[in-house]
Amino acid sequence: MRPDVKGALLSLIEYYQWDKFAYLYDSDRGLSTLQVVLDTAAEKKWQVTAINVGNLKDEKKDEAYRSLFQDLEIKKERRVILDCEQDKVKDIMEQVITIGRHVKGYHYIIANLGFIDGDLSKIQYGGANVSGFQIVDFDDPVVSKFNQRWEALEEKEYPGSDNRIRYTSALTYDAVQVMTEAFRYLRKQRIDISRRGNAGDCLANPAVPWAQGVEIERALKQVHVEGLTGNIQFDQYGRRINYTVNVMELKNSGPRKIGYWNEVDKMVVTANDFSPGNDSTGMENKTVIVTTILEAPYVMLKKNYELFEGNDMYEGYCVDLAAEIAKHCGFKYKLSIVPDGKYGARDAATKIWNGMVGELVYEKADIAVAPLTITLVREEVIDFSKPFMSLGISIMIKKPQKSKPGVFSFLDPLAYEIWMCIVFAYIGVSVVLFLVSRFSPYEWHTEEYEDGQTQTRMRYFAKRSKIALFDKMWTYMKSAEPSVFVKTTAEGVVRVRKSKGKYAYLLESTMNEYIEQRKPCDTMKVGGNLDSKGYGIATPKGSSLRTPVNLAVLKLSEQGTLDKLKNKWWYDKGECGAKDSGSKEKTSALSLSNVAGVFYILVGGLGLAMLVALIEFCYKSRAEAKRMKVAKNAQNINPTSSQNSQNFATYKEGYNVYGIESVKI
Repeated sequence: MRPDVKGALLSLIEYYQWDKFAYLYDSDRGLSTLQVVLDTAAEKKWQVTAINVGNLKDEKKDEAYRSLFQDLEIKKERRVILDCEQDKVKDIMEQVITIGRHVKGYHYIIANLGFIDGDLSKIQYGGANVSGFQIVDFDDPVVSKFNQRWEALEEKEYPGSDNRIRYTSALTYDAVQVMTEAFRYLRKQRIDISRRGNAGDCLANPAVPWAQGVEIERALKQVHVEGLTGNIQFDQYGRRINYTVNVMELKNSGPRKIGYWNEVDKMVVTANDFSPGNDSTGMENKTVIVTTILEAPYVMLKKNYELFEGNDMYEGYCVDLAAEIAKHCGFKYKLSIVPDGKYGARDAATKIWNGMVGELVYEKADIAVAPLTITLVREEVIDFSKPFMSLGISIMIKKPQKSKPGVFSFLDPLAYEIWMCIVFAYIGVSVVLFLVSRFSPYEWHTEEYEDGQTQTRMRYFAKRSKIALFDKMWTYMKSAEPSVFVKTTAEGVVRVRKSKGKYAYLLESTMNEYIEQRKPCDTMKVGGNLDSKGYGIATPKGSSLRTPVNLAVLKLSEQGTLDKLKNKWWYDKGECGAKDSGSKEKTSALSLSNVAGVFYILVGGLGLAMLVALIEFCYKSRAEAKRMKVAKNAQNINPTSSQNSQNFATYKEGYNVYGIESVKI
C-alpha cells in the first residue's frame, strides 16, 4: 500500500542540483532507498554520507543527534535527507534547533510521505529550507468528504478525531478499502473463499500455500479505486503504480505545495515563485513591503497622522529616503512598522532572528529602510547596500552652563596645585638668592665691581602611563554602582540631563547630534567618534532589489541628496538654532575681562613693593637718626681731631668691604 518514494526523492535531489549531502535512515526500507541513491550517486558523481540512526539508544539519542550534526558541520554538510518516520524526525529536529542548525543556509528533505503530519512550527521561522512529500491531498474531494465525517465524530468516543488524519492512518484506511474491493471482486467471480480446505502445516518445509490465497492475491492486484492516498493500483508484483506525490516546502505561512511527482511526468513544479537556489520573489507588478522602525528623526508619526493613511502617516529621514529610492528604482512601496520594535538580533537559544532582520530573513518584507547598522552577523543572513550614512559611537554629556568669566579666568588652563607650586617655587628661589647674596662678598657694593658667574640647576618631572583606555572604561562601567547601563536611548538621555554633569552616555553619533538640536538644548557631543560604522539598506539574500537599490544609494550620494536630507531633519528642523561655524573661534579668544586679573596682580605687586620700600625707608631713616644721635653725643663727651675722624672713616670703610659695620672703640 505504501508508495515508493525513491523516484520522487531522486527527482527532487536533481532539481535542487545537490551533489553533496548526508543521508540519515532508520529502517530496512530506508536502506533500500539508500541503495538506489548510492547507485545514482556513482553515476552522477555525488558525494553521499550515509548514517544509520535507527540503532541509537533512547537515553542517549539526544546527545548522539547533537554530536552527529556537529560532525556534519565540521564537514560542511548542510544538506541532509531524513529518511525516517515523523516521531524520529521530530526528535532530530528538536536537537537541530538546540544547536542552531535550523537557520538560513541549511536544507533538509524529509523523505517520508507525511510532510504536514509533523510539527514544524519551531523550525518554521529559523530560516532553513525544509522540503518533503505528501501523499494525502487535503484539497482532494475524496479526502474532503472523509474529513467532514471525521470531524463530526465525538472526541470522547473516538480519541484523536480532533486531529488531522496522518498519512499512516490514511494508508490503513485505504488498505481496508482495497480488501473490501478485492472480496467484492471475488464474490462477483463466485469464488468461495469460506472453505477452509487443506490449510496444511505451518511448519512444513517447503511451505504449502493456501489454495484460496492465490485467488485473493489475484483479486488484490485487480483493485482500482480512489482512496485517501490518491489513485490505488498495483502491478503484477503487487507494487503501487500510477500514484501522485505532492512536493512540499516549508514557508513562513506553513507547509506549501510547490509541485508534484508521478511516474510519467516526474518532477513538475507548479509554484510560480519557486526556483532552486533563489528564494526571492519577483517584484514586477507587486507593491514592495518596506519594513522600518519608529525612531526620530528617521521615521515618525505626523502630528495629525489620524487624518492620513498608508505612507502619508509618516515623516522623517528614512521616509524621504524610501521615496527617493522607489523613484530611482521604479517600484511602488508600502511602509510597514516592525511589530516588535527591534532592529534585529538572533536569539541565543532558538537561533531565530527578530526585528527588521527577521522580517527579511523570513520573507515578511522585501526591503528594510531604517538606521540599520551593517554588521558581520547580519551580513551573513541578509544583503546590505552601500552605507547611506556614516557614523560612530560618541559621548554625550550635559552642556555646561554658561557663566560670566571671572577676572582670574587666566588661571583656568593650569590646575590650582600647579599655580601653588609656581608661587612657592618663586618664593623659594627668591629666598635662596637673598641668602646667597648675603653671604657672598661680591654682592656688596664696592668701588670696584667684578662679574660673577651663576649656575642654576632645574628639574623636570613627567608622568607617563601606558593604559588601555577602553579596557579601563569597560572595567569601571561593569563595577559601577548604581549600574551605568540603560535599556533605551531615551533613558540614557534623561539620565544625562538629571546627572548634573556627572554622567556621560555612549551612543551613535547621529542620534547624539539630533538630540543636541532638541529642546531643552542641554546636551552636547564631546570629542570625536570612538569607532566608525555605517547604516545600510537591507534586502533578503539573493533579492533582485539589491543591485538597483545599491545603485540608487550611490546616485543619491553623488547628487548630494543624502546630505540635504540630513541637514533637513537634523538642523533645519532643529529647535536650538543653527550651529555657528565661527562660535568656537569666538569663544576661544580671551577678552580683557578674562585676563584683568593679571593686571590686578601686577598693580597689587607694585603697591606691595612700594609699601615694602616705604617701610624699609622709614626703618633706615630711623636707624640712621639714632646712629647720628649716638655719634653726636659721643663727640660731645670726647672730641677728636679731624684727622682721627678721617682715619675712622677710612677704618670703617675698609671694614665695609667685608659687610661688617665698624664700631667705635
